[in-house]
Amino acid sequence: MAELTKLEEKVAEVTGLAMAAQTATDKVLKLTEEEDEELAAQLRMQHEEASQTEERCTELAGTFDGKKTAILEEAREVKGKAADMLSTYLDDDSDALDGFEFLTMAEAAEVGHWKVLETMNQRAGHSGVAELVAWAVPIQERHFAEAMEGSRTLAAEEDPEEVG
Repeated sequence: MAELTKLEEKVAEVTGLAMAAQTATDKVLKLTEEEDEELAAQLRMQHEEASQTEERCTELAGTFDGKKTAILEEAREVKGKAADMLSTYLDDDSDALDGFEFLTMAEAAEVGHWKVLETMNQRAGHSGVAELVAWAVPIQERHFAEAMEGSRTLAAEEDPEEVG
């Protein structure tokens, strides 16, 4: 297996997080669709954008000479770690608010990873990474803002005096 540079590892990480985001949005959608159709529609869009991100990341991985397999293997490991976090955080008693709170954390992490990749690439100067980052960062920032707003919308509907 090829050894990855730090830049290639970051590409693998954002790829794995895009993979994991698809699983997370599916899970939260199941918790949300009967409660709030607007938030459900937002989750469907985020899922589609995560799929597009994964596709673009996979395409980018192919531009690293002889490293695509190693990058995608690392991405699957990241996806697995994120799936473990998802299953730990959201259990059978979880509701839509729990789901959106999880997405808020996950989207914040994605934004952070993309910003780290962006910063590393300022020195590396890989044009494919720069192009992908320019496309992905605004989407990830919007996903984070939407997850936060969804959490707040659902929280506003809660009775704070109700026993949990």
